[in-house]
Amino acid sequence: MDFSKPQIMGVVNATPDSFSDGGDFYNIEDAKSQIQSLIKQGADIIDIGGESTGPGSSDVSLKVEMNRVAPIVDYIAENKLTEKALFSIDTYKAPVARYALEHGFQIVNDVTALRGDPDMIDVLVEYEPYIILMYSKDATPRTTSEKIEYDDVIASIKTFLIGRIVELVDAGFPEDNIIIDPGMGMFVSADPKYSFEIIERLLELKQLSYPICIGVSRKSFLGGKLEDREKPSVEYSLKALKNGASIIRTHNVNKLKESI
Repeated sequence: MDFSKPQIMGVVNATPDSFSDGGDFYNIEDAKSQIQSLIKQGADIIDIGGESTGPGSSDVSLKVEMNRVAPIVDYIAENKLTEKALFSIDTYKAPVARYALEHGFQIVNDVTALRGDPDMIDVLVEYEPYIILMYSKDATPRTTSEKIEYDDVIASIKTFLIGRIVELVDAGFPEDNIIIDPGMGMFVSADPKYSFEIIERLLELKQLSYPICIGVSRKSFLGGKLEDREKPSVEYSLKALKNGASIIRTHNVNKLKESI
């Protein structure tokens, strides 16, 4: 991956309950159309997910998640779309990650940072993709709306991520393939001040010397209604890039590309 320039990650949520796009791409044909659109928009990475993990989301079985994402993965592989963009599988389930990696996906995006499935490390060591390890205050995939307080939010995130990195590297995974994500929004706290603080202090997180992925897009900490969050999504994404982020995960690739 070329981290000498900003990497823009577009999102395809093949779920009926995503907070941001409310099932717009739950239908396989809509998902295919969105993938083609993101490629035309110039997305460097396309993140495919079959399970929502935000507050109020429902547990999804392995069978259901696989049924949602496997047809999309097959479509991407059959049409050799991994030659046009990098593809990321947004999952914490090892079998889903394995299926995507077998079909040419290059990135695993695990919101549990390997806590969701004990078999995930074995899959990562076998395939050696890029892995995005995300901080979350919650040990389970279902994030809560808890308003927790931090003495030092960056120090807490650093300590957590270092622990996850050490376990992965000790298992034989190449350190150069690790990307970190500070979580943002409800993954950090229901108090929005911490998400803004993370963006302001991102250079401190960059001291760990791993590429940073940031996803502020449409998150509730930005305030206002969902439809009012596009402008601040771009504003704080650009600020994150300025402060050291390498990858920006966004629901509006076009708008962000125009602003860089």
